[in-house]
Amino acid sequence: MSRTLRTQLATCALLLVPAESLAQPAPSAPPQYVIISFDGAHDIAQWKRSRALAARTGARFTYFLSCVFLLSKEMRAEYKAPGKKAGRSEVGFAQTKGEVVQRLGEIRLAAAEGHEIASHACGHFDGKQWSKAEWLKEFASFSRIMADAYEINGIEGEPAGWKAFADKAVEGFRAPYLSTSAALYAALQTAGFRYDASGVSRGPAGPHSEAGIERFSLPQIPEGPSARRVIAMDYNLFVRHSGGFERPDEAAAFQERSYEAFMAAFGAQYGGGRAPLQLGFHFTLMNDGAYWRALERFAADVCVMADVVCTSYADYLKRTQPETSEAETPSAGG
Repeated sequence: MSRTLRTQLATCALLLVPAESLAQPAPSAPPQYVIISFDGAHDIAQWKRSRALAARTGARFTYFLSCVFLLSKEMRAEYKAPGKKAGRSEVGFAQTKGEVVQRLGEIRLAAAEGHEIASHACGHFDGKQWSKAEWLKEFASFSRIMADAYEINGIEGEPAGWKAFADKAVEGFRAPYLSTSAALYAALQTAGFRYDASGVSRGPAGPHSEAGIERFSLPQIPEGPSARRVIAMDYNLFVRHSGGFERPDEAAAFQERSYEAFMAAFGAQYGGGRAPLQLGFHFTLMNDGAYWRALERFAADVCVMADVVCTSYADYLKRTQPETSEAETPSAGG
């Protein structure tokens, strides 16, 4: 265990749990799970950076993909959101066919490396008012665009097994804006999703099963000098720290606050009940990348520990609920 980690865990112990609990976990204690995910999954540089982080630390991530990033601007009319004109998206599209090629390559590499590809729907619209039928339409758009991405964009060399992977691999969902409804949950069940990760909880907690869907929740964790709770996601930290406006001159302070919050939340579970700690991020570098740097420090400290498993949502369910089915993984070649 690194000196940095010992120092942070000792600090957490003073604040949250007895020091002896952190220093000497019970021999029968289950692994401490940490589930790290990324929403949108668009920027190629961040794909590479996250995969490099995983290679250094042994972590495995969940990438909640927005399917519009598998459409070039020229092919944007292939997507039509419920109640919108064709070619509309709140987050844009891929700029070029070449960008789509690179992103598909990153998806294949990530899957081959043991990461999970899940759904963040397509155009990042707030679907709280959508009906079940409209949600099913959105899910169908995601499935079609992912499965047919090579053909739609005129990309040659679709790898063997891609369509089977696209059909079977995606078993999880996170709603844009974490905006949910009864209609969404009904649609998730009909569409055959294994889990939803759109909830918010008071603190770290395991999933609960409802209507055939495992429901995960991002925790609210203490943060900052007053230890006020905030959703454990980079965007929420961004709003907390700078009102959603870039303040690069304060990035170092924001990074330190975020890192300390992650470590304190981890320490409370590592020395206590060992509920899985869920942390959410985007491929956008808010406040000059402060939150990604905090993540990288955190993962380097905790994911290498022998009794800590930094893994994806799907793998967590596979480990804790063995009946979870395995998805096919495509070849990274081709």
